[in-house]
Amino acid sequence: MEQKTKIHAEDGKQELVITREFDLPVALLFKAYEESEIVEQWMGTKVLKLESKKHGSYQFETTDPKGNKHNFNGVIHEFIPNRKITRTFEMENAPFGPQLEFLEFEKITEDTSKLIMQVVYKSVALRDQILKLPFAQGINMAHNRIQEIVNKLK
Repeated sequence: MEQKTKIHAEDGKQELVITREFDLPVALLFKAYEESEIVEQWMGTKVLKLESKKHGSYQFETTDPKGNKHNFNGVIHEFIPNRKITRTFEMENAPFGPQLEFLEFEKITEDTSKLIMQVVYKSVALRDQILKLPFAQGINMAHNRIQEIVNKLK
């Protein structure tokens, strides 16, 4: 089955561009990143804090199958409802370090929208290391869950 979420990684660059079209109005797609109750559902994580605003921050906690807790967090630098979120993302106690994420939400039609994520890593080597993980499958699964969960809000 073809993955609907596309990942473009240009050789020699320390970034990824991730795109996905959704059968959701742009306002509902944005809501999936803005409201903690929805974030918890599609990410399968506990939202400890989510300040959906400029200069806000967030902190999430997830538990792996062995019962170990993992926290990740970031700062929201730009927040324009239904259009854009710029934020950092860092998994605590992981060797990856923080990354910078630019999320853009585009209206295609009244009922469809597109998410474009530009993710910038500290180095090309780090970006390439991330790509060796089951990253593509994981983000595609998460986006499938957004479509499924938010579709019920229509």
